[in-house]
Amino acid sequence: MPGRLNGKVAIVTGAGTGIGEAIAHKFAHEGAMVVVSGAEKDPVEDVAKAILERGGKAVFHTGDISQVAEAKACVEKAIHEFGALNILVNNAGVFPDMEETQDYDIRDFEFLIRNNITTVFLMTKFALPYLQKTRGNIVSAGSEAGFNGIAEMTPYGGTKAWVHAFMKGVALEQAKYGVRANCVCPGPIDTAWTHKETGPMTKKMEKMLISSTPLGRRGTPEEIANVYAFLASDEASYVTGALWLADGGITITKSNVGDQVPADIARQPEGILKLKHSRDGKPDQV
Repeated sequence: MPGRLNGKVAIVTGAGTGIGEAIAHKFAHEGAMVVVSGAEKDPVEDVAKAILERGGKAVFHTGDISQVAEAKACVEKAIHEFGALNILVNNAGVFPDMEETQDYDIRDFEFLIRNNITTVFLMTKFALPYLQKTRGNIVSAGSEAGFNGIAEMTPYGGTKAWVHAFMKGVALEQAKYGVRANCVCPGPIDTAWTHKETGPMTKKMEKMLISSTPLGRRGTPEEIANVYAFLASDEASYVTGALWLADGGITITKSNVGDQVPADIARQPEGILKLKHSRDGKPDQV
């Protein structure tokens, strides 16, 4: 039912496209006043305009929030325009490449660190004094990749694991101020990132991504925005430090990745211990 965020002021970073756009629209639909934040070339002005045309309240902010001055300016815009800050959504992030770790471009790695880690730290740092005043909350973009680790995107999974740990630490630290902190951890979502024509995936990777998802499809940006709206609302008042999987079941999947391992690599090593009872014992004994 619309209205669960009535009177709340929210910043949504990376709000020009994909999941971020959906979050901005969902929050506005639920009654929030939204700062639609993105990089200079992101269509954040268009998103803010669309929210206004539908009767919502929004302003846009452009800038590189991996830079101290721009992150601070983004938070200050929320205060200047709406007088307070209740919700910070750290959605901004990048997914620049898919390569095995030994081939991963160092520049792409550094790009990941700036956009997936530095942005989250800076926005959180500058938002917290205002969130403490309103007993607000933070919802950051995690990923199932941060739980499992994923081949050919190891640095990306690593940045998301950092976000998971950072949000749990913030949740512990800020509870005394009444501030909650959580992560939404999507699986494959129907955005540019998961299509071979618009993202770094090959046709084979794209097919595997879908086939290894128990629900057999990509999620939609709106499905993920729905989870953000719940966690950001007072309905989730007892939820903090949570890593909220919204991944179509991919984290628990039993996929066929083992079939891709060559026989010479899959062969068990002989070892040096002289074991006689490795397969003895009852089935319930390890």
